[in-house]
Amino acid sequence: MGRVHSERLDRSINSINAAFDADGFLMDPNAWDRALAREIARQFGIDGLTEAHWSVVCYLRVHWLTKGELPWETHICRDLGLDRSCLCRLFGGPLRAWKVAGLPNPGEEARSYLTSREPRPTTSRDA
Repeated sequence: MGRVHSERLDRSINSINAAFDADGFLMDPNAWDRALAREIARQFGIDGLTEAHWSVVCYLRVHWLTKGELPWETHICRDLGLDRSCLCRLFGGPLRAWKVAGLPNPGEEARSYLTSREPRPTTSRDA
């Protein structure tokens, strides 16, 4: 299995039966489990999920499933006692953290926010 070069995930992840939308969001958050999270993370180049990863994943899932809204990135890191850039450091950005947490497409506005918080690839002009 090759690495995913965009934010879209393979629709059949190592024969795990889970449905993803066209943007790579898990369609049913109840279909999520830790094995699926590990496989999604692997597709993003994250080879092992640490306790800090799982803390973020659980925070995201509880917040979304109980409140139905996207938590602020700084609140996640602060509430968990992690550094301000914890989502970028652990997952490569909040959009990837959301997907590893197995949460559905949060809607256009929230998705736009998540995407805007992702680190931008550097180019030769940035050097």
